[in-house]
Amino acid sequence: MKPLPGIVPTSIEHQRSDGDSLFPYAYGCENPDLSLEEVVQWVSDNRDLFLAQSSRHGAVAFRGFPTPTGEDFDQFIAALNIANFPYAKSLSNAVRVNRTPRVFSANEAPPEVKIYFHHEMAQTPLYPKYILFFCEIAPLSGGATPLCRSDILFTQLSERCPEFAAKCEQTGLRYTNVMPGVDDPKSGMGRSWQSTLGVESKTAAEKRLSDLGYTFQWLADDCLKATTPQLPAVMEVSPGQKTFFNQLIAAYCGWKDPRNDPSDAIRHGDGSKLDAEAVNVAVELAEELAYDHQWQAGDIVLLDNTVAMHARRPFQGTRKVLASLAEMQTHRFA
Repeated sequence: MKPLPGIVPTSIEHQRSDGDSLFPYAYGCENPDLSLEEVVQWVSDNRDLFLAQSSRHGAVAFRGFPTPTGEDFDQFIAALNIANFPYAKSLSNAVRVNRTPRVFSANEAPPEVKIYFHHEMAQTPLYPKYILFFCEIAPLSGGATPLCRSDILFTQLSERCPEFAAKCEQTGLRYTNVMPGVDDPKSGMGRSWQSTLGVESKTAAEKRLSDLGYTFQWLADDCLKATTPQLPAVMEVSPGQKTFFNQLIAAYCGWKDPRNDPSDAIRHGDGSKLDAEAVNVAVELAEELAYDHQWQAGDIVLLDNTVAMHARRPFQGTRKVLASLAEMQTHRFA
């Protein structure tokens, strides 16, 4: 590492230790006189190290740095020199608001809505390798972003529910959701089909879905019901290291609004229903293994989206957490 006086590895509240890995790995800035320019150069100089640490540990947290605004966060991201994955190019169903071409609101769902554990966009053929989160305004209470190492989760799930874990790996998953005709900010999954698919007409929507291998059905009120192709539920991120890479927990527990029923949101890739008891074990394990990042203004967290999943706790007060995606990947069930 190329050092910068005043920045040191540090411990952070509720940090987990799994073997020789800290989750998250953390850096603290103890020099209040450091400028943003100096920090940006330090990030650039150590870019490869930080990306490697995010993959090894699951996440890297940066606290106390001179990054009070979303625009400062944008400069921090730029220093990592990772390819931007614009949210507009994604197939995610959450409503977001862009701040810069790289930075957008983490989720526009109401504060009382709990966002369940998931890997970002694992329910689509397109997903980001990296996610960065940034806190501009910390909430009055609540509002933590829980993180979970899904490689550890998959190991424990395989021990407790071996048949279910094996079937997830062998058949993958299919996801179904109903997209509204216009953005619905009251729902955590209320992004319209036009915004989700980046199209303006039903004909273009049908072509985009067909090209991606989806099946679909038009419903009343201009809603669009879409089912994904068979997608992987388990990913081997390095030799012998498998992660529970999917949206199973979020879809099963949280894909609920006036248009969507969680019980119909997800199936095994062969069309069979999920084992409810095994799913509940996965939900319990995620909570047992969770690290809750309690936001402080200026915090930045770099996440390897293939290793760690994330969620959101309900909160009170104003909470402004921004996000950025990078290094778009594609996946299909082999």
